Amino acid sequence: MNECKSGLFCDFYELTMGQGLLLKNHNPDTVFEMFYRNPPLSSGYAIFTGIDDVIDNIENMRFSKEDIDYLSSLKMFHPTFLEYLEAFKFHGDVKAFDDGEICFPREPLVQVKAPMIEACIIETMLLNCINFQTLIATKASRLKNASGGRSIMEFGMRRAATGNASVVASRAAIIGGADSTSNTLAASMFGLKPSGTMSHAWVMSFKSELEAFRTFASLYPTNAILLIDTYDTLGSGIESAIQVGLEQKEKGYKIGVRIDSGDLSYLSKKVREKLNKAGLNDAVICLSNDIDETVLRELIISGAEVNSFGIGTRLVADGETLGGVYKMSASKNEKGEWENVLKMSSSVEKLTLPGEHSVYRLFDDAGHPICDYITLSTEEKPKKGNKITLNHPIYDSETHTVHSFDSAKEMLVPKIINGKRTVPFRKAIDIRQASIESLAAFDPSYKRLVNPHTYKISISNALKAERNRLVASYKNQED
Repeated sequence: MNECKSGLFCDFYELTMGQGLLLKNHNPDTVFEMFYRNPPLSSGYAIFTGIDDVIDNIENMRFSKEDIDYLSSLKMFHPTFLEYLEAFKFHGDVKAFDDGEICFPREPLVQVKAPMIEACIIETMLLNCINFQTLIATKASRLKNASGGRSIMEFGMRRAATGNASVVASRAAIIGGADSTSNTLAASMFGLKPSGTMSHAWVMSFKSELEAFRTFASLYPTNAILLIDTYDTLGSGIESAIQVGLEQKEKGYKIGVRIDSGDLSYLSKKVREKLNKAGLNDAVICLSNDIDETVLRELIISGAEVNSFGIGTRLVADGETLGGVYKMSASKNEKGEWENVLKMSSSVEKLTLPGEHSVYRLFDDAGHPICDYITLSTEEKPKKGNKITLNHPIYDSETHTVHSFDSAKEMLVPKIINGKRTVPFRKAIDIRQASIESLAAFDPSYKRLVNPHTYKISISNALKAERNRLVASYKNQED
């Protein structure tokens, strides 16, 4: 069973709150929005990923008999609420960015419009999918950008928290820019060709590196990537690889070598010299061993000889988090009228945006994004050529004017209507291409690994006024 589709895949308070809402007959229609406050990995952008899984999980989320029996055994839930859960089905609407879209802090990325109990029960599942997969896709994108066009192979399966996590991590890595994955199951599920070389155990199981390499090349002549650092990279490792490479060259094949330890820059240059001297100029070099985007960038700057990178731990299990949150922004009152709400805080950075929103990406006439513009959903779509005042989403004094723009793309698009998926599941490789093209339109300053330029996320005059009105009214209540 996919645990993400069980109704129990939630934080416990979501169920206790749900029971309270049901028993008190207080289950208003609500709007919740998911966003993140701070850029992951100190990046200038993120690659939004995970909404396809969210849609699938929402459509299929149920409380099984075993789930209900477990909750009943806790002696905390009323039979009326357990009956509600037995028949649970999401009936609301979901809008979101497309998987693979470039996204930024403080803009709504997912919008849920549903009765409050339903909106609350899906919260943790939604955040789990989006936070994890967006982080992996963003990491892969940064690695690909730093590689200077070299191939990135995702090797992170053994470092993922669970089997399911390794599969979704592989998909997210491909979406973000990785060229292949070693995860055979993920490759099969997503229509990809798996990649891989050999382990040190293969080399150690033979009497010599030469025998190990020769055997491997005979079995896989079109994919003979030889691991040369088991004993002595610049000694027996590369010398045996060269001998096999020359044998394969006579048969019309070429080889590659992989270095998985030591000073990768120095070793790769020396290996390249030896390969070229032997006439194996077309032999490829793959580097691996705890490489992240900073190490990768330094390898490129130092002139390392490398055609591809194998990256696992620092792509799938690097200890970073996205930190996306899910906050209510509107609800219906007892009269059935929508009322905008926001979360107040002593920290201005945690102030949320009230209401149901639309998000537009504005482009200049060359197709380059200018800014993302957040409005109340009741406002008209920005029109080409109009002058627009851009307000900082937090600080009132920071404003900017766009005197004209060429086009506006609506970023929050319907994914679920009345509990039913409205969009097809997209192939990871197709999303990857669309994402790469989308990112390419942004100015390079936003994509720097270190100290990237800040892309403008702005709110409309009407949204700013509504936020300030609610802040003032809440403060008046306190007084």
